Amino acid sequence: MLLWFLPLAAAVFGAAILRGLTGFGFALAAVPLMSLTIEPRKAVASAILLQVIIGFRDLVQLHGSYDRAEVLRLSLGSVLGMPFGIAALALFDPDAGRLAIAAVSLAGLGMMLRRPQRQRAPGRGVALAAGALSGLFGSLAAMPGPPTVAYFVASGTPAARARASMMIFFFVSALITLPGLAIAGAVDPGTLGLSLAVLPCLILGTWIGRRLFLRLEARHYRGLALGVMALSAGLAGARALAGLL
Repeated sequence: MLLWFLPLAAAVFGAAILRGLTGFGFALAAVPLMSLTIEPRKAVASAILLQVIIGFRDLVQLHGSYDRAEVLRLSLGSVLGMPFGIAALALFDPDAGRLAIAAVSLAGLGMMLRRPQRQRAPGRGVALAAGALSGLFGSLAAMPGPPTVAYFVASGTPAARARASMMIFFFVSALITLPGLAIAGAVDPGTLGLSLAVLPCLILGTWIGRRLFLRLEARHYRGLALGVMALSAGLAGARALAGLL
């Protein structure tokens, strides 16, 4: 039992440190590692459940730290984009979708590296579009992060506010996704019990990540976020290629 549980706990703990440090990347890091021990569908469900559970705590802890208007617009866009991603599943293989999203993410990353940060916040339409892409990417290939990360990094939002806003947005996204997983049968007493068992690892890892973030100079956050985004896109692309070949 212990040998079976330890890899799951380590996966959640490591992904939680990344989450606490950057505000994103938990599911993208945790799900592939958890899938080495449990079914991929249960790994996805556990990651979503964990983000929902800790998200209610984040709402209290991050009160006043995140941009409510931006999170609302991104969330609305995400709801609008999800049906298109679900429809695309009938036309495209999920691995082909991941490969396309990875390519688009890397291209967008290259553009952000070449262009300076914006000195003023983008318009409301840009936030809605970023949210819609997150909903599309998330429902098509379980990769909702790149558009949202790119939006906050490119907009010049202060690091602490960007981190807090992304944590709340991904909580809302998980909350929206959870009913569909429950209907599909991916959420059951066993999945809930597993999520509660590894919850302390998520809390501790997030706390450590937050301590690391507080020691990070604000000017270094953009580079860190872009680096994690590039690594995530690269790993997703490699995973997609492996599935297609």
